[in-house]
Amino acid sequence: MTRIALFQMTAGIDPAQNAAAIVDAVRQAGGEGAEMLFTPEMSGLLDRDRKRAAAAIAREDQDRVLAAVREEAAAQGIWVALGSLAVALDPAAEGAGAGAVRGAEAPRWANRSYLVGPDGAIAARYDKIHMFDVDLASGESWRESNAYRPGDRVVTATTPLGRLGLAVCYDLRFPALFDALGRAGCDAIAIPAAFTVPTGRAHWHVLQRARAIEASAFVVAAAQVGRHADGRRTYGHSLVVDPWGEVLLDMGGEEAGLGFAEIDPARIAEARRQVPSLANRREILE
Repeated sequence: MTRIALFQMTAGIDPAQNAAAIVDAVRQAGGEGAEMLFTPEMSGLLDRDRKRAAAAIAREDQDRVLAAVREEAAAQGIWVALGSLAVALDPAAEGAGAGAVRGAEAPRWANRSYLVGPDGAIAARYDKIHMFDVDLASGESWRESNAYRPGDRVVTATTPLGRLGLAVCYDLRFPALFDALGRAGCDAIAIPAAFTVPTGRAHWHVLQRARAIEASAFVVAAAQVGRHADGRRTYGHSLVVDPWGEVLLDMGGEEAGLGFAEIDPARIAEARRQVPSLANRREILE
């Protein structure tokens, strides 16, 4: 059995405050015997005012939230799946990337997930592939692609949970990514999020359970929750779902805090033995 922790956050517009909250969660999770801690999307800064946010978004090597988390992960000897940070891009160092737009209006940032090892080293990076460009019936309008460059790579890494696949929030709605993660032999998939309340109520639980069932893998979905300093509300309900689609942990939609779950790797083999959908997959010709 592997003990994991999820940090359900109400992140705000001050990276220093968010970093302090995450560091405290890392310390508490390590103290309570967790081998891994998972945090939500945009753990370091959640601010829909992009002009204001720009002053707080730094390149990876200058990001104070990432540095603080790496230091505390090493102090506690714990893995941290840092759901995502807004990271400033260095085009010269990183290249144009898939989906990039050249010119003055080119996206400047990445929505980047980090996997930090128990030695504080960065074990993996994943840039969110699918941009949240939507107009909701509630009146909310989001254009993530105006500021963020989409990623173009499927990323997995070896962790205490076995092979962990990385995804972020809106990625949840695109089965092809999870088909790729299933073919990569993932034992668990992290899906950190900052889901809106309307879409969360309608789709959060059913999609998380479906992804776990499709991949015959655990899904760990740490989420933002509540009313944020920038005025938005997020759905919460951080989840752990087992490969059979059973919800092992649901942290509710009201408060931030830590939750814990025990992961039994035998459940993966059991689910794949009963319904061998990964082994039975066939290519479909169009």
